Amino acid sequence: MPGKSSAERQALEAQNARIMRVFEDAGFDHIAPDILQPADIFLERSGEDIRANSYVFTDPEGREMCLRPDLTVPACRYHLTHAAKPDSEARYCYCGPAFRFATDQRAPSEFGQAGIEWLAASDAEGSEAQVLALTIAAVRAAGLERYRVRLGDLQLFHALLDGLEMPKRWRRRLIHHFWRPQAFRETLDRFAAREEQSRTSISGHVDAVMGRDAGAAQSWVEGELARRKISLNGARSTAEIAARLTEKAADRSARPLAPEAVNAIDAYLAIEGDPVAVLKDLDAVAKGEAYAQALDQFRRRIAAMTALGLAPEEFSFAATFGRNLEYYTGFVFQIEADAPQGTLQVAGGGRYDDLLSDIGSPVPVSAVGCAIGTEKLLLAAGAHV
Repeated sequence: MPGKSSAERQALEAQNARIMRVFEDAGFDHIAPDILQPADIFLERSGEDIRANSYVFTDPEGREMCLRPDLTVPACRYHLTHAAKPDSEARYCYCGPAFRFATDQRAPSEFGQAGIEWLAASDAEGSEAQVLALTIAAVRAAGLERYRVRLGDLQLFHALLDGLEMPKRWRRRLIHHFWRPQAFRETLDRFAAREEQSRTSISGHVDAVMGRDAGAAQSWVEGELARRKISLNGARSTAEIAARLTEKAADRSARPLAPEAVNAIDAYLAIEGDPVAVLKDLDAVAKGEAYAQALDQFRRRIAAMTALGLAPEEFSFAATFGRNLEYYTGFVFQIEADAPQGTLQVAGGGRYDDLLSDIGSPVPVSAVGCAIGTEKLLLAAGAHV
């Protein structure tokens, strides 16, 4: 909604007031996180959409800053500066603007976002179910009656990989590419077929670092750059280049991923349906302690949803669904609605247990939350009137 008339502004303000009443009545503290934020955490831990479309600039002291592209990270930074202890339980809600460059001229670069963040909750699955229930209550309070709820579980995927025999660096790369289906498939195929051994444009560099430790590989990279008179100009550091080459070298001597492991990954990613019905498929795809524990948490979450009056059998689960923010670590969800403009993602959220440590917490802090696109919700709710 580029720009707003008086009527549009009043409608949005009235809608947002109803949303915030739901959150505040549930005991969430209404905060106003800073609009101006350090850019590094968004560039390092968010999805490609945020990395590519954040408004980033350098302040007079040389620090790289950005206009907040979402409000989850600013809310977490608020917690670290205001809470008595980082791991003390806290529940926050907010409503305000966020900023992302829009390549589509019809889309706004400034948009409204309302949401909640629940930190250090004692009941993980219970808090996840409550966040979903509150999100649904908020969009319904805004007038949205017809919508779809999609669920995913990144913890199940991580646990699946933990139970398969492969180098840790391969797990990291598969997790990194989870949100990029084509890159994920190409990476999995390489691990299975050992295509790393085929000659590429960097094969000679990989040959050169074979058998070298990290320090020796970095020295070789620095020597090559000096010999070729190549300047990095703010690109990857020599240590990062050396690490990538040594990983490639290690891949050459690694055993290919077993067909059974590839089949297990493919079978898991093919699972979709309502979250109650897919339990038998999830149970059959893998074994191992970590996977069994993640599946138990999945069951407890479904039970918690039912206890809150939700109908999880009416939702849809897809093993491939992870949203597009890389800081999520477990349960994720998304609420979608149809409008004349097409399918709108009006809300979404999930668990992100590593984020507060990434931005400076000295202790781990569990976290789950949601965000609602207020302008999209207004469009979707209006379409259903």
